[in-house]
Amino acid sequence: MSEPREIQEAKALIEKFKDLKKEISKVIIGQDEVVEQLLISIMCQGHSLLVGVPGLAKTLLINTLAKSLGLQFNRIQFTPDLMPSDIIGAEILDENRKFKFIPGPVFANVILADEINRTPPKTQAALLEAMQEKAVTAAGHRYKLPLPFFVLATQNPIEQEGTYPLPEAQLDRFMFNIVLDYPSRKEEIEIVKRTTSDVSPEINVVFTEDNIWKASGVIRQLPVTDVIYEYAIDLVRRTRPGDSKAPEITHKFLNWGAGPRASQYLVMAAKAYAFIHGKFTPDVEDVQKMALPVLRHRIVRNYQAEAEGLSTDDIIKKLY
Repeated sequence: MSEPREIQEAKALIEKFKDLKKEISKVIIGQDEVVEQLLISIMCQGHSLLVGVPGLAKTLLINTLAKSLGLQFNRIQFTPDLMPSDIIGAEILDENRKFKFIPGPVFANVILADEINRTPPKTQAALLEAMQEKAVTAAGHRYKLPLPFFVLATQNPIEQEGTYPLPEAQLDRFMFNIVLDYPSRKEEIEIVKRTTSDVSPEINVVFTEDNIWKASGVIRQLPVTDVIYEYAIDLVRRTRPGDSKAPEITHKFLNWGAGPRASQYLVMAAKAYAFIHGKFTPDVEDVQKMALPVLRHRIVRNYQAEAEGLSTDDIIKKLY
């Protein structure tokens, strides 16, 4: 007896996803978890914040990702003098002395917001509207952005002088906060070998826009048991100091916990993680795998946690 057509299509998407990861690995050495989390956020129609020191190929990773998906890619280098009109566009007088809207670089499918914390809040707010509404407003007119639309923003965790930290309201719009770490010794040797030769791998489109929409639809349709819903929601609620059922570590080390959007993203991410690993319903382990990137930018540590050297990741791991 043959499998239902929906199951066959879902399995074909999983194979295409594996091909996509192989294609990206032509350029990006290692960083498997990072690549996987980026792809999950895209299939869930979410935005991601990448945090890592300079030189870890954040820009190259996002550029490669856009190429392998066949999507239009624009990079915006955020600086202190960047104005909202520099990213969303502006109206100008044309040769007929009529106002004409010239779209800015935000009109693309994949936006690399490079060093997003280096631009003032006014410009950050313009990007926030684009992220949330999938549209921008210029001179009183509303312009829809091309779909699919993803903002992948980067931050340097070391140098904070002269930066404008993202407010919690904007951080909450990012589905994931993805941390890039240094490569292993073996990976670094391979990176240097590849980047110091004249070999330039060609990236092919292996996962199309149509595949993204299909994968997104399949993920939304995956069944989730009440046990998993309750586990995900209880995990998020354990980050809130005001909650009576929050553990001692939360009351002791956190000023603020994650909101309901974290619960939504955690369930969606667990479904996507289960799907790409060949499962058609998520379990507790899938929720735990997605807890760090979903929660780490949504909880606020207090001075005691900082004094004792406890990171947000340390605290989240104790809440599982």
